[in-house]
Parts: sequence; structure tokens; C-alpha cells
Amino acid sequence: MRQRTYRFFVLILVVFFALSCANRGTPSGGPQDIEPPKIVRSLPENFSTNFNAKEIRIYFDEYIKLKDIRKQLIISPPMDPEPDILPMSGASKYIKITIKDTLEANTTYAINFGQSVVDNNEDNPYPYYRYVFSTGDYIDSLSVKGSILDAKNRKPDQFVTVMLYEVDSTFNDSIVYNKKPKYVTNTLDSLTTFSIDNIKEGKYMLVALKDQNRNFTFQQKTDKIAFHDKIITVPTDTNYTLKLFKEVPDFKVFRPSQAAGQKIAFGFQGDHKDMVISILNDTLQDFETRLTKDKKTDTLYYWYKPKLGLDSARFVVRNKLYADTLTHKFREMAKDTLIIKALQSGNINYGEDFELEGSVPFSITDKSKIKIIDKDSVTIAFETKFDSLKNNYALRFERKESYTYNIQLLPEAFTDFFGNVNDTLNFRVSTKPYDQFGNIRVTLANATYPVIVQLTDDKGVVKYEQFSTEPKLFDFRHIVPGSYYLQVVFDANGNQKWDSGNYLKKRQPERISYYPTVIDGRSGWDQVVEFILEKTDPDPEGN
Repeated sequence: MRQRTYRFFVLILVVFFALSCANRGTPSGGPQDIEPPKIVRSLPENFSTNFNAKEIRIYFDEYIKLKDIRKQLIISPPMDPEPDILPMSGASKYIKITIKDTLEANTTYAINFGQSVVDNNEDNPYPYYRYVFSTGDYIDSLSVKGSILDAKNRKPDQFVTVMLYEVDSTFNDSIVYNKKPKYVTNTLDSLTTFSIDNIKEGKYMLVALKDQNRNFTFQQKTDKIAFHDKIITVPTDTNYTLKLFKEVPDFKVFRPSQAAGQKIAFGFQGDHKDMVISILNDTLQDFETRLTKDKKTDTLYYWYKPKLGLDSARFVVRNKLYADTLTHKFREMAKDTLIIKALQSGNINYGEDFELEGSVPFSITDKSKIKIIDKDSVTIAFETKFDSLKNNYALRFERKESYTYNIQLLPEAFTDFFGNVNDTLNFRVSTKPYDQFGNIRVTLANATYPVIVQLTDDKGVVKYEQFSTEPKLFDFRHIVPGSYYLQVVFDANGNQKWDSGNYLKKRQPERISYYPTVIDGRSGWDQVVEFILEKTDPDPEGN
């Protein structure tokens, strides 16, 4: 027994001393490396003149790698073809740049690595490294500086390309579509300012792109664009502000397809306003058509009756500035059946109409067969509004606090385009107590009318808006509780919507001003918000 106890005691001591020794001998690893890599030398040297090398090597004091090089790298002026840059993967103690382009004479080039050069172990970046050289006798040293805003959103995009086009004998406005700029820079991922450096004296057009495919040319369908209104002269002390916007694409209609019986889908891009579709057939009699728009896609539906006994037909699609002839081949398909849906169910807010939409265009509405009855069995008067393109029927009626309303559609209240009618349909909606909503009053100072005052969510989706051509109090009553962002659209043409810009027409987007703080729209609260807007006196630079 004693021997067992003694052995157990010895074992405990051995384990204790082993752990103690292990703890004392465990290395801590030392402090974390937070130092960026350092450049040892460059061949040829940075800021070389009379440059004629085909290869550049930049040596570091430790192993480095290139991170997000495709996003971060900017070469100004752009080289075509682009140089090969190593290492593209893995680690190395130097960067190798192989030039494949024939360089322009007497030109300063800058290779901007952004923050792509990082050490191999901790990803510590060498911040905004630039390798600069000149094929002439001196390094150009002039700059153009400014900032980037978004015309519609509170925050601008990251990695915005800012470009200068030299205004010479070959210059024209369409150059942004088919030629690379003379000089280029990028705002990278955390900046809203830009500086185009190492440029020479001259006259330039200043343009910015959210360049989706990084080819330094403007693609209207995918890219955002910003431009300065006037040609700029370098040197300049002006800080330029550029507002990015997405153009409304030029109007175009695509090949039609059969969507259902007696229903053809015409996909389009651009503004469908004033779009007209006509069939080229002089022999048709008692032929009727309707146009409706798809809720989610850029598609117009062409409804027709009676059924056409044709294999194909030609259609002319036109608006004020566009015309095209398209051929459609008919297919046998079943017609859509009439389904009527309410856009609201359960609760209805005080500021919105009760809306009905149909799967087939409404043709006849018998208002006498539509009833709105409150919880006291009292019939409520209502007004109607019909949107033919949306095929949307709105009922507008006064509502009381904490009330329930039954909306009844008797048979034949609606007759669709093909002569089908509805059966009896019943809907029920209720209002909440007033104290479950908030009220916000907005006053404007220094406003230029007309304006649209909007409350949006954090994604910029408009939840409430009011339009006015003259000073007034903007009362947003009975709004759903939540956090709101206030913005004012300066609606210059008074069409009650924000209009984007157009580069070729030299039209800037309509201005939007943003209230600086979030508004807490609490239930049961009445708030007054004074928005003091900045005055916008034009300056001689057109900025």
C-alpha cells in the first residue's frame, strides 16, 4: 500500500515538473509584425528619365505578394497591351514588370499599385506605391484633383476610375466610347477623392467611370459616368466635384415572343414612354389591342383580339426618336385567365389607396358592383383611379382610426379584354390606432422650387414623398415607425421624378440634397425637421 502511494506521489511530481518546464520553455513568438515591406532598390530607378527599358524590377527586403492587383493596379497613361506583372500568385522578393507596349515619346508614365503590395506573412501593405518614369528629359509634375459623389445615392461607389482626355485635333465627345484616356487614376476602396498626377500642361476633358469591365471606355448599359461641364486647363488650382450617374439606356426593342394566347411580349431597354406597337396588316377588321407592362421586368405585353390565323406578322415599334420593324412567329398557347388580386391585405396605411390588379387587362368596370362597407355596416363612398399600363385599379376612400373595411366585388364588377368577368370577391383591411404611427413635418430653407421631398430607408428606397412648386410645410402623417433618411430632389423640369443625366447631351443629373442625420420616426411622436439647404451659385469654373 505504501509502495503504491509512493509511486503515485512520484508520478504527480514528474508531471508537475514536466509541465513547468514546458511552460517556461514555450516561445511567445514575439510581437506581431506590423511593418510594411521596404523597397531595397529599383532597376531602372524610380523617377527615371529618358526611359527605354523593356523590363522593370523592384526589390524588397522581404517576401511580398500582390493582392487584388486587378482592382488596385492603375497605369497612366494606359498601356495597350498591358504589361506582364509578376508574381501574380505566390511570393517573391521582387516585382517584375515586362513592358509590351510601344511607349509614347516625351511622356511621363505612372504605375500605381494602390495597396496591392503586401508582405507574405501578415499582409501589411506598402501604401500606394507608384513607379514613375519618363520617356523624355523630365518628369511631368502637374496634377488635377477633386472628389467623387453619387448623383442618386448617399455614398459613392468604390474603385471609381477618373480620366483625362487630351483636347487636340483628334478630340471629339464620342471619344469616351472608343478610346482610352491620356491619364487615369482610381479612388480605390476607401477614398472619395482623387488626384491625377504627373500630367503635362494642356487642355483636357475630365470624366469618371464606374468601369465594370475595366477597359477605360464607357459602356452605357453597364457603367456609371460623371463629367465636368467644361474643358479644363492644366495647371489648375480648382478642386473638381464629379457626380456619378447611370444613364437611361438608349431606347431599343428586342425580338418579340409569344407569352400566352393572344399576348406577345416585347422586351425593351430605355424609357418606354410614348412607345407604340402597330401590326403591319391592312386586311384586319375589328382588331383591338392593349398594352400592359410587366411589374418586374422591362417587358411590354401586346394583347390582341380576335385571334389571328397567321403564321407570322410584322410589327412596327416606335416612339418619338425610334422606329424598328420586327417579325413575330405565332405559337398556339392557352390564353391567360382573369385573376384579380388585392395589393393590400390585413392592415392598410392611411396614406395609401386600396389597389386591385388583374392578370388580363381590365376592359369594363361597373362601379355600382363595388362596395366598401365599414364595421358598422355603413357603405363608404370612394373614388377610383385606373392605370391602363399597370392594369391597376385604385380605390380611394376616407378611413377612421382602428376600423375594419370590407371591399366586395360583385359578379361582373370587372370585365376583361377577352370578355371574361369576375365572380364574387371579398377583401378585408383594417386601420391601426393613430398612436402606432409617427408624424414628421419638414421645413426647407434656401430651396429652389419645384422640389420633391422624400423619406427613404437605409437602402435609398423611397417610402414617402411630396412634390411642390412653391414653399410649404411638408407634413408626413401616419408614417410607419422606423429610421428614415430625408432627401430633397431639385426637380428642375417639374415632372415629379428624379431625372438622370446624359453625357452626349451634356445634361447633368438633377441635384439631390441629403439631410445629414437619420430621423427616428417613432410611433406617437410629432417631429419638426428644418432642412437648411446649401445655396448653389454657379462659379466661373462651372463646378
